[in-house]
Amino acid sequence: MIEYIPLLMVGVAFLLLLLGYPVALTLAGTALIAALLGIAGGTFDSAFLTAAPNRLFGIISNQTLIAVPLFVLMGVILEKSKIAERLLSSMSNLFGPLPGGLGLAVTVVGMLMAASTGIVGATVVTMGLMSLPSMLKAKYDPALATGAICATGTLGQIIPPSIALVLLGDVLSNAYQQAQLSQGIFNPKTVSVGDLFAGAIIPGLLLVVLYATYLMVTALVKPNRAPAVETTEVDVTQLLLSIFPPLILILAVLGSILLGVATPTEAAGVGALGSLLLAARSLGLTELKQITQSATRTTSMVFFILIGASLFSLVFRGYGGDELVQRIFDDMPGGRIGAMIVVMLVIFLLGFILDFIEITFVVVPIVGPVLMAMGFDPIWLGIMIAVNLQTSFLTPPFGFALFYLRGVAPKSIPTVQIYRGVIPFIIIQLAMLCVLAWQPNLATWLPSLLYS
Repeated sequence: MIEYIPLLMVGVAFLLLLLGYPVALTLAGTALIAALLGIAGGTFDSAFLTAAPNRLFGIISNQTLIAVPLFVLMGVILEKSKIAERLLSSMSNLFGPLPGGLGLAVTVVGMLMAASTGIVGATVVTMGLMSLPSMLKAKYDPALATGAICATGTLGQIIPPSIALVLLGDVLSNAYQQAQLSQGIFNPKTVSVGDLFAGAIIPGLLLVVLYATYLMVTALVKPNRAPAVETTEVDVTQLLLSIFPPLILILAVLGSILLGVATPTEAAGVGALGSLLLAARSLGLTELKQITQSATRTTSMVFFILIGASLFSLVFRGYGGDELVQRIFDDMPGGRIGAMIVVMLVIFLLGFILDFIEITFVVVPIVGPVLMAMGFDPIWLGIMIAVNLQTSFLTPPFGFALFYLRGVAPKSIPTVQIYRGVIPFIIIQLAMLCVLAWQPNLATWLPSLLYS
């Protein structure tokens, strides 16, 4: 019975989360209570808890994680300023006369917003407020319009530079080293956030192309669902001024990381400063105060959850949880492929009730080392998890993106229409997962080329 205490810890933690208790306190509290009961019963070595201060200091001194508040600040500035609004207006004028052109404009702007914010909720809400009224006014099918907005909003999971990939990259790096040490490799290889960024580029752009293709084909086959829009004459100067500054900023941040010119933290600092300069004309003291408060709240939430998850994983391993997971995976039908399918299914289902931050900090440290010890590539595994969560956040009836859009969409749009609208995009996501499973090189080729 004692050997199953780690699974009992996981079950209790998820039950408390379903009851609405705060994530960080749930994880830390479950771990500490389990540890204290184990110490009292003689089944847990108290020496494990002495490692907790070192773990917390490691979080504070982690250079990679310093990128999180900077990327958050960059995203909040671009979200709160009028940059995205001007960009959408210019792109709508450019593509509007084409069948499905407004949907294409929304996809492109959503991609850039997703890359800059990296937070699904912020992107979906912002795009919903900005673009949904315009699409409905242009007589777009409400299901198609809401589906496109939800789908492009979830691109923040996979399009770099993304906060989700920064956190996932740091966790996978630790898990990869642990997997190698368990195999007796005492000079382990490393995987970085830059590797994950490079691995995400091709799958992310392929998803954008597939979204745009679906919208254009729909407009050609059924023009009444995505009609062309009469627009004002395109002002080339205004178009360039609205498109190039945010695009150059994102390319500079991402390019400096991929080319090895800057670390993710240094690039995030450049991004935060650059976004502040871009938005300087449209931001007053009140808006700046709101931006800093919002960025501070988000950053505090991330690190508070990370501290709770660190304590949870420490006690989980103290009870032999990693060996238990290894045995379960070894005994699973289908071998390593069966284990991978089960993990992907579990992560997909957890995406209905947990945010990517909780899944990254709680689930990935438990299953990641075991899967990588079985021979799965860490970069490919990270991209598979990101795309999987992106699909989960889109899937009815519990997808987070659907709830976010429901909160800002007009009441005249039934929830069932939103659900129906995302189904084609879910099919595209599932197809991408299958293609990645069939051709892992889509995720691993660019990192190997850049960092060989």
